[in-house]
Amino acid sequence: MSIDVPERPDTPCVAVCSTTFDEICRGCGRSVLEVANWVFMTAAEKNNVWERITAEGYPRRKG
Repeated sequence: MSIDVPERPDTPCVAVCSTTFDEICRGCGRSVLEVANWVFMTAAEKNNVWERITAEGYPRRKG
């Protein structure tokens, strides 16, 4: 029996939130609206965000 393992986390959040001060989060690269609406977004919408932020070098994880 095989288990499907997601290729990426459920959210791009890296707990380095800066959306209180910035329009684009310095940690994950999402906009304020994307962060606020993430749980309501469809899988396709989330995938579009993931593709954009990874192309831009996000999420920025330490380590």
